[in-house]
Amino acid sequence: MDFRLNEEQQMIQNMVREFADKELAPVAARLDEEGEFPHEIIRKMGALGLFGLPFSEEYGGTGAGYLSYALAVEEISRACASTGITYAAHCSIGAGPIYLFGTPEQKKQWVMPCAQGKMLAAFGLTEPNAGSDAGGTQTTAVPDGDGWVLNGSKCFITNAGVAKVAVITAVTDKEKGSRGISSFVVPTDTPGFKVGQPYRKLGLNASDTREIILDNVRLPKESMLGKPGEGFKQFLIALDGGRISIGALSVGIAQACLDASLKYARERVQFDQPIAKFQAVQFKLADMKMKTELARTMVYKAAWLKDQGLAFSMEAAIAKLYASEAAMQNATEAVQIYGGYGYMKDYPVERYFRDAKLMEIGEGTSEIQRLVIARLLGC
Repeated sequence: MDFRLNEEQQMIQNMVREFADKELAPVAARLDEEGEFPHEIIRKMGALGLFGLPFSEEYGGTGAGYLSYALAVEEISRACASTGITYAAHCSIGAGPIYLFGTPEQKKQWVMPCAQGKMLAAFGLTEPNAGSDAGGTQTTAVPDGDGWVLNGSKCFITNAGVAKVAVITAVTDKEKGSRGISSFVVPTDTPGFKVGQPYRKLGLNASDTREIILDNVRLPKESMLGKPGEGFKQFLIALDGGRISIGALSVGIAQACLDASLKYARERVQFDQPIAKFQAVQFKLADMKMKTELARTMVYKAAWLKDQGLAFSMEAAIAKLYASEAAMQNATEAVQIYGGYGYMKDYPVERYFRDAKLMEIGEGTSEIQRLVIARLLGC
């Protein structure tokens, strides 16, 4: 068993780490404070080919694989989790479903520019009354001539205000329950497609998160992704990949907490010595390192399994669950190590604390991950 990254993966990791340290880390606090979407950073990421990592060359990607993509998500998120979630949502659950289930024509039209960084994508699944119970979707798609008309709303949608395309789930047959849900590829400039104002959030303030309103959105029949009634199955598969990316994002936050805490503990002097010399602080740092490494290993394993074409649903759920909780625990300990300074916006750990919380909620709460794991165990 070889845990070493190959030469290409090491090169990608080093390139993204250098980019994140040089271009993103110096502005991350300001972006968060001002709630400014990082348009220029996204443009530069596109120029580096980062959006194409998980996609094949045939459709504008680099074919580097999901592990390489997870490495990039981790490094970007270590510097700025807002940019990390923008990147992750675009690739894994925005363009991802089109790449997995779209026709060659749909892939050429939408995946190719998404992989080349020419546009961003969003995924419209969550609704006011359909969160963890995604099967409770109420948005409808009604046949109309040779197309469909969509009505409804989606909430908490990452990239909604900056995306050029969105994958939207809607009920096409109410009598079939979850088997009556279908997915549609919707250009965001379609008449009737509207977005709300940006949400006022606890964290991840430089990411774009809004409500989507669908008011008689007329689509051609070719806009359906796959066949009628396949939407529920499709988004479950897409979310498996999304959980890996949220796991990688969480590892990035966890590592940032550890890095900041270790640096501070070596510099902060109390009782005539650095607080890193005190066993109470050492134990916190040791636990933070342990959780970060275990989370990273599980994320990499899940991504590797996906790259090999092997079953990875269990591993993705475990990776997302453990890594997200490790990020939150590390953020809590980081604030504690900083003490009163950790509560101040002058230091980065309060931002990590605010950003980390969504990792335990988005793309399936910790409770849902435990249900997924239990069901895969046959419970």
